[in-house]
Amino acid sequence: MDHSYEEIRNCVLDILAGRETGAYGFSQYRNLHATAAEVFLRRENPGQYQGGESHLSGHDSDIFLEVFWDLFRQGIITLGLNDYDPNFPFFRVSATGKKILEGQQPYFFHDLSSYERVISEGIPNIDAVTLVYLKEAMQAFLSGCLLSSTVMLGVATECSFLKLLEIIEANPTVSPTYQNAFSQKTLLQKFNKFKNILDQNISGLPPQLKEDLDTNFSGILSMIRNFRNESGHPSGKIIGREQAYVLLQLFIPCCKKLYDLIAHFKSI
Repeated sequence: MDHSYEEIRNCVLDILAGRETGAYGFSQYRNLHATAAEVFLRRENPGQYQGGESHLSGHDSDIFLEVFWDLFRQGIITLGLNDYDPNFPFFRVSATGKKILEGQQPYFFHDLSSYERVISEGIPNIDAVTLVYLKEAMQAFLSGCLLSSTVMLGVATECSFLKLLEIIEANPTVSPTYQNAFSQKTLLQKFNKFKNILDQNISGLPPQLKEDLDTNFSGILSMIRNFRNESGHPSGKIIGREQAYVLLQLFIPCCKKLYDLIAHFKSI
């Protein structure tokens, strides 16, 4: 039976995480290939698998090859077993990969569709324009264009924040309170003025909005803005892959807080 990309990738991740084992282990490409075949056979024929060598279909072998190199590009696995066997077909789980497989990452995504799914589940009412920039950020990350990824992530953050200001400005009940934020020239000035006014009126926010407001809204938004500015100007600063991955993760709770504020200011 043929399997989808997601099925094969999930199977491989289960093997790398130690949730599934096989007779061949996974120190080499062919070992991992054989172990994946064994796992599928065991899962689909419970109680009937008697051991022995298993094989993936031609279709699954092609997909498995894509999965393997995608995991390498995403930094979950790295080539070489040790100093004595430093090259392909030997490989091992990277330090970043171990954190992901151990569940230490709050949001786990591995491709464009999984990132979009995580965002849509956390922020079901996210607008289409912001999502376009987020998908561009994720595509750039997967392609190794880390500076481009952080710039697009910064633009996505700006879209969400400007949407919040638009909602507040259109609400005559609260618009006068935040008038000084609307009149600022630059986005950073708008944000700083808005946050200052918000802090002065924080007693009027529901408890769930106050929770982690500085962490998920001010701190994270400021950090993403800083990285966006550093990436978007010729500073020569290089952003590492793990750093860019963390920013992609941090955007999610930040954006969720922005949309919680949008819902709040719409309702009053």
